Parts: sequence; C-alpha cells; structure tokens
Amino acid sequence: MSQGGTRGAAKPQDRGWAWMVLLAAVLLQGLTLGFPSCIGVFFTDLQHEFQASNSETSWFPSIMVAVLHGGGPLCSILVKRFGYRFAVMLGGLLSSVGMVSSSFCKSLGQLYLTAGLITGLGSCFSFQAGVTALGHYFVRWQALANAMASTGVSLGFTLWPLLSQYMLDEMGWRNTFLIFGGILLNCCVCGAIMRPVRLASGSLVQLPRPGEDSGRRAEEAQLSNGASSPHLKYQQQNRKTACFQMLQKYLAFDIFCQNKGYQIYTIGVTWMMMGFVLPHVYLVPYAIQNGVEERKAALLISIIGFINIFIRPLTGLLSGHRIFTGRRIYLFNLAVLLCGLSNFICIVSAEFSVLIVYCVILSIAMSGIGALTFQVLMDVVEMDRFSSALGLFTVLESITLLIGPPLTGLLVDITNDFHYVFYTSSFLLISAALFMGLSFCALEKKRNLKEASKVPLDNPSRYQYNDTPTEPQPESQSTPAVVYVTSI
Repeated sequence: MSQGGTRGAAKPQDRGWAWMVLLAAVLLQGLTLGFPSCIGVFFTDLQHEFQASNSETSWFPSIMVAVLHGGGPLCSILVKRFGYRFAVMLGGLLSSVGMVSSSFCKSLGQLYLTAGLITGLGSCFSFQAGVTALGHYFVRWQALANAMASTGVSLGFTLWPLLSQYMLDEMGWRNTFLIFGGILLNCCVCGAIMRPVRLASGSLVQLPRPGEDSGRRAEEAQLSNGASSPHLKYQQQNRKTACFQMLQKYLAFDIFCQNKGYQIYTIGVTWMMMGFVLPHVYLVPYAIQNGVEERKAALLISIIGFINIFIRPLTGLLSGHRIFTGRRIYLFNLAVLLCGLSNFICIVSAEFSVLIVYCVILSIAMSGIGALTFQVLMDVVEMDRFSSALGLFTVLESITLLIGPPLTGLLVDITNDFHYVFYTSSFLLISAALFMGLSFCALEKKRNLKEASKVPLDNPSRYQYNDTPTEPQPESQSTPAVVYVTSI
C-alpha cells in the first residue's frame, strides 16, 4: 500500500513529530553504523575461542561492514516496495536475530553467517531506510537534520567499545552478543516512530506508469492465451530491457563509463577503503599485544568517536565556505593523506600515550573524510542521477571493505608482526590521495584549456569535475536518495 495514502497531519515537515523522527535517526545511526566499531574488542577472545588466525577472524567484521555498505541497492528496492518504516523494523529484527544466533555459534563460519551477513544486512536496512525517512520529514532543515543525525555515528563509536569491554569482562563474549541482540531490537522502536507521511507534492510511492502497466498486462494476456514464438521472444527482450533499466537505475554504469570525474573518484575511494578500515579492526589487538591493558585498548576507539562528535560538524562547515567551492576534492585528499601519514605514529611506538596522540590525529582525518565523501560525489555527478551513482559507489567500496582486513590479516599471520597493518594502510591511503589529487588536477587543467580556447559548450555543467556529463534521466521521485551519512 502506498505510504502516501496513510492518514496523518498535513504538512508535518520540519516541525512537530519530525523532531521525534530526528531523535530516532540519531539512535538508529548509533545502533547500526556505530556498532562495527566494537568488534575489535572481541578480536582476541574470538581468536582464542575458535583457535583461528588473524586472517580468519578478520573476515567476521569485514563481512559485516561490507554488507552494511553494499546492501544499499537492495534496501532501496525494499523501501520502494514496502516503505521505509517496514524496512527499518525488518532491519532491526534481522540485526537482533543475527546477534542472538551468533551467541550460540560453534565455528567462525557460523559467525560469518549470523553476526556478519544477517546483522550486517539488518543494519544496512535500518540505517539507509532511516535516512530516507529523515528526507521525508525534513525539507527546509534537511541539511541540519542530516548533520545532527550523523552525530549518532560518533556517539556509537564512543559508547559501543566501552560497553563491549565492560560486558566482555563481566560475562564473556557469548552472553554479550546475546544482550547486544536485545539492544539492537531498539531499531524496531525507532522504525515504529517513523510513521509514513504525505508530502505536499503527492504520493510517496511512484506507481507504475500507464504504458508500463498496460504492457505488463498485455504480456500476461499473451501468456495465458498461449502466445506464439515471436511474442515469447518479444517478451524475453522486454524482460532483458527491464533488467538493464533496473541496473542502470540503481548501479550507474553509464555514468562510470562517461564521467571521468566520477570514474576517478570512485576508483580512488574504492582503493582508499581497503586501507581506511584496517586501524578500526586491528588497533585494539595491536595495543593488547604490546602490553596495553584491555580496558585502555578499548578506550582508544572511544577516543576516536568522541573527537569525531565535535570535529566532523566543524569540517562540514569549513568545506561549505566559498573558498573551497569547486575544490572540496583537494580538501578531501588532504584528509586522506593525513590519515595515511598518521599510521606511522603507531609504527614508531605502541605506548598508550603515543597511541592516544595517534587516535586524535586519526580522528581529525576521519572527520574530514566522513564529512566530505558524499559532498565531493555531489560535485562530480548531476543530482538527478545521484542516487544511481551512489548505488554503484557503495557496492564497489564494499568489495574492498570485505577483502582488505583478511588480506592484511594473512600478512600478519605470515610475518607475525602487526606493524604491517599500518604499513599497508599507509600505502593504500597515500597512494589513493595522490592518484585522486593528480588526476583531478589534470582534469581541471584540461577544462581550463578548453575555456581558454573558447570552445562553445551546448550544455555546460555547474559541477566542476564532471568532465563528460551524462544525459539527465528522470528517476522515480518517490523516495529521497539515501545520502550524506555513512560510517566513514
């Protein structure tokens, strides 16, 4: 049933119940995007429990984070079919079932399926559908609402590791996972708060166009009457076309092939993510191996999250200054470069005081990356195709998020030296920053040469780095794109 047909208060945007929805969104992002930050606390205990290597154990958080990021297109389909409220509550149920089931696991393989795949998919549904609901409830204050909702991620980064370490010391990892399953059920409560609304523009759910509907019914009639072979062939071609159109809608391969700015940025961020996630997985085990107490080691992740609460909004405000208009990509590259260079601090020393300095610098760099990742994507892609570009972008980065920690864990198993985690992370981050920075410099130089030669442009784009703009293609206006907020 269309969400737009649900009765409710007229024009509820930006006031009243919308602020309750915002509070629910803050809690949702803390429960979902903040949750993977605590997995490093359990890393050593899981290794001992299952007699596993670093590489084998790291598959667990890798699968969870990869599915959380890569399930975006599936969540979009679910939201369009059943609505954001259903998707949030289904996600909460899946997350809870995954964590409760994981408390009974007898092998790491079972843990990959339960806490990795099921909980990761549930978190994806709850998070992305929650941001979609926020887009329905806020219009005038949408940017402010998304910025405030993103503080939930930082709060989750701060609180989850501390809670995890306390509960791990008191009752072990199995009972902790069982209780986490109950905590994640609060996503269902948040989903219940996000009741459907009717926008002033009309229904929230885009119904099939008349031509599509009549074509579908004609095909069904032909099948029921025993259609001839040419008709069947025509129907098969129609199905292939519909499949291609769906892929183009949710995974914008055409933009990737034609838009050089989007191509460079997607490749660079995908490569960067392979190294970006490594400190989050291995920092706690690295500190414990070097003699830091377990409680202090868990505190390191919380320090990163706490500083993010304050630095990320400031970074967002700074990037919005007119000085950086059209140049946010270079600010983003600076943050990536700082993130890569900061890893050398861990290589120099593993003393707790030194690791605190590392966490402060890493958190500042992370704040820049988190605040600018999707803002830069908006600069290189037309907004009418943004949701499609976002789908491909998140799916590709989920692949490197999946394989990065296990491959690095294998390197640690071979060398028995955690320093290689930070060497690898630094190499990937610095090389990604250089690749994107130099490539965009070349694109900008090429654009300036075109302007200098006064070549007339039929349709100049207002986006600086969109070297080969794609044809605008209308999309369904039923659901706002899931944007602005990630676990970065």
